[in-house]
Amino acid sequence: MAVAPPKPRDLPLNALRAFEAAARLGSFVAAAQELGVTPGAVTAHVKALEKALGADLFERSPRGVKLTRLGERVSPAFTSAFDALADASRVLQAEAAPRQVHIATLPSLAQLWLSPRLPALRAAAPEISISITAMEEPPNLKRAPYDLCLFYGEEAGGWLTRDVIFPVCAPALAARLEGVDSLAGVPCLQDASWADDWTLWASAHAPHVPLRAGPVFSLYALALEEAINGAGVLIGHEALVARQLAAGTLVAPFAGRVTLRRGLRLWSARRPAPRSPAARVRDWLLSSL
Repeated sequence: MAVAPPKPRDLPLNALRAFEAAARLGSFVAAAQELGVTPGAVTAHVKALEKALGADLFERSPRGVKLTRLGERVSPAFTSAFDALADASRVLQAEAAPRQVHIATLPSLAQLWLSPRLPALRAAAPEISISITAMEEPPNLKRAPYDLCLFYGEEAGGWLTRDVIFPVCAPALAARLEGVDSLAGVPCLQDASWADDWTLWASAHAPHVPLRAGPVFSLYALALEEAINGAGVLIGHEALVARQLAAGTLVAPFAGRVTLRRGLRLWSARRPAPRSPAARVRDWLLSSL
């Protein structure tokens, strides 16, 4: 009678994924953020993998983690493998739902730039379903299931438009301002994500003015709404305040502007196939500028 030998147990996929992310990013915390789990979960997965292997993959110290020689040798192969798995998953999702387009973008861009364009985009392509995920940092498109990314970036070239900043406020407040010196007497509203906005603009156009710090908002859209309500002056980003300036709910009380070394970028992990839903959405957004 034939005897079936015991099959060697496969290494757990989640543990391998945790090891690869931690090895690539150089941090258990960063790996946890990318994988959407806790740092403790990454630590547990890696420890379980090391126990199953009978060998260490990381050296631990109070300053963080560092790959062992074994970890350094094997991590590139796992990165290539998980890249290929993610790519195959995107192809599968695209084939299974060919009319869906997923966009990752900043919360401010989602609310103030993309959202106003969606009705016209839906009218132009009613058969395409568009999903938007707002996040503070661009995702790793080699791993994340997004078709398009829309963020401000400093990479040279490929910008939809440069990021130009300048003060904006409600018309009634603007009527009381007499030159940039007047900024010393009004609240300067701030967005937490762009905490250096006022410094960048003032260093170029009002270096002698002692600015009066105003409320800080975690969302740029909230700060913008408060500027419309007359609560103070806010640094406007041209792409985000264009509609309010055109409608007259906001005005630019001073002429000085600063063009930053970054711009609005729209990109994808791989070039969308011609006439695919992602390519059509991309091309429509480009034409809407």
